[in-house]
Amino acid sequence: MFVDRVDIYCKAGDGGDGCASFRREAHVPRGGPNGGDGGKGGDVVVLADENVNSLANIIGHKHWNAERGGHGQGSLKTGRNGEDIVIMVPPGTLVLDTERGHLLRDMKESGDRVVVAKGGKGGRGNRHFATATHQTPREFEKGGPGEHRDISLELKLIADVGLVGKPNAGKSTLLSRLSKAHPEIADYPFTTKYPNLGLVRVGFDHQFVMADIPGLIEGAHAGIGLGHEFLRHVERTRVLVHLVEPAPMDQTDPIENYRQIREEMRLYDATLMDRPEIVVVTKCELPDAEAVTELLSEELGQPVLQISSATGESLDQLVRKIVNTLQDLEDEV
Repeated sequence: MFVDRVDIYCKAGDGGDGCASFRREAHVPRGGPNGGDGGKGGDVVVLADENVNSLANIIGHKHWNAERGGHGQGSLKTGRNGEDIVIMVPPGTLVLDTERGHLLRDMKESGDRVVVAKGGKGGRGNRHFATATHQTPREFEKGGPGEHRDISLELKLIADVGLVGKPNAGKSTLLSRLSKAHPEIADYPFTTKYPNLGLVRVGFDHQFVMADIPGLIEGAHAGIGLGHEFLRHVERTRVLVHLVEPAPMDQTDPIENYRQIREEMRLYDATLMDRPEIVVVTKCELPDAEAVTELLSEELGQPVLQISSATGESLDQLVRKIVNTLQDLEDEV
C-alpha cells in the first residue's frame, strides 16, 4: 500500500523526578544529602531513510510516545534517560506542525532528522539544595514535562524524471520497459492509483530515478480526480516527460489534451512551466501517430519524439535525450 500523507500525535517522555535522600552508613554521622537527579525523557525523532518508500508503516500508528526518564535514587544515583522513539520516513517527506501549519523540516536526503518533541529535563536531587546554613535539605525537583505536538507527514517523491499525461497515455508501460519497476498495467484509464518509482540504468556510469505520476484530468489543480495528491509529486522532479496518446480511448483531441495538462500544472504551480519538458507521442505504431506528431511539432516549434513501449521503438533515443537534459541541468548548477 502506498501512503503519502499521515497525521500523528507525538509525546516526548517526561523527565524523572529528583530524589530526597540522606547518607546512612555506620561510622558516617551526619552523612548529608545524597539524592540523585532524575533522567531526561526520550525525544520523538523523525528520520529519513532511503530504505523506506512510503508512509504505510505509520498509517496504523497514530500515537508515538517516547519513554519517560527514570527517577533519581539515593547514593547519588542518577535516573536512566528515556529511550528516544524514531519515526522512519522516506526522503522527500515534509514534516509539518498541524496546529500552527508551519514546516518543521524538509527531509530531502537519507539521514536527515528532526526532533519534533523534546523530552523533559530530569529534576534535581536534594544534594543540589545543600548550603552552609541548610545542610539537611529535603527539597527536590520534579521532572519537567515532555513536549507534545500534532504533526503531519507529507510525502513528495524525489525523482529525476516525472512521466505526466492523460490517463492511459502509456506512462506505466514505459516505466516498466525502462526500469525493473512493475506497476499495474491494464487497457482502461486510471490503472495507476499512486506514483511508482523506477531506477533507469544507462551504461555503467549513468542512472536516474523515473516516477510514473497517475493520470491527470481537467480540474486536477482543484483536486478533481485526486489531482492535488498527484500533482504534489510532480514538484520534486527535475525533468518532465509529457506523454501524448495519438488516439485516446475517449475520442478527445490529443493536442487539446496536451494543452489541458500543461494548464493544470500551471494553475497548480506556475514554476512547473519552467521545468525542462520532453514531449513524446506514444504508441507510434498507431496510424494517427504521425499526424499528431506533426501537429505537436508545429505547436511547440521543435521536433517531437515518437516512441512505442510495445515494440521498443526509439526508447533508447528517449533515454539519451533524458540523460542529456539532466546533464545540462547539472552543468548549469
